Amino acid sequence: MFNRTKSLKKQLSVATARLRASHRALDSKHKGGELEEYRSAIAEVLRLERDLSASRDEPYAISCQFPVQWDIGAPLPILMCNDNKTFLTFYIDEPCPDWYGTYVTSVDPASPEPASLCLVTFNGCLSSKLGTPNDEGQGGHALAGKGLEGYTAQIVVNSPWLAEVAKAENFRCESLNHYVFWFHDSTFECLAESFNVEVCFEPMSTLLDRVQAKLLK
Repeated sequence: MFNRTKSLKKQLSVATARLRASHRALDSKHKGGELEEYRSAIAEVLRLERDLSASRDEPYAISCQFPVQWDIGAPLPILMCNDNKTFLTFYIDEPCPDWYGTYVTSVDPASPEPASLCLVTFNGCLSSKLGTPNDEGQGGHALAGKGLEGYTAQIVVNSPWLAEVAKAENFRCESLNHYVFWFHDSTFECLAESFNVEVCFEPMSTLLDRVQAKLLK
């Protein structure tokens, strides 16, 4: 085990150097293939971070294969829950073909205009929270350097939070997952069995009314 951990540390050091070099290449005159190399280097670093953490029995984050990409700049997530039900809503990434980077479009959740939205229903949710850190604070998160991939949805393996709750509640938690959604201005986390995803096109207020009705059932 010690030799494997030592080997993974060396591999990660080499992969990190490769990532830095590929990042610098993006700022230089392009010869072709720079973006592909950068993405490949990121994937290699993330893989090795997870392998190294696993070899140490430490927490690490992996993809949960979430089917929707939220709006990177302004997803505006809203968490609504009670003792038995947990729902998360946010704006979906919807590229505009006429946008050339010359203006900024603001998002107003109170607008009566329909928008591309996502509603996530968490099944068997035991606990949930929405708050810090934002994307600038992710470098100080306990999962930084352990597979954390910003602007994605992930599962935490060897989760201390899950272990803490299981010990406090004195129950087995094999069916539960520790989910993390890395948003721009906040982070959502929950302990749940699974989730269902609904994509809709309607005003945010209409969606929230539907969620409220679900909570009151």
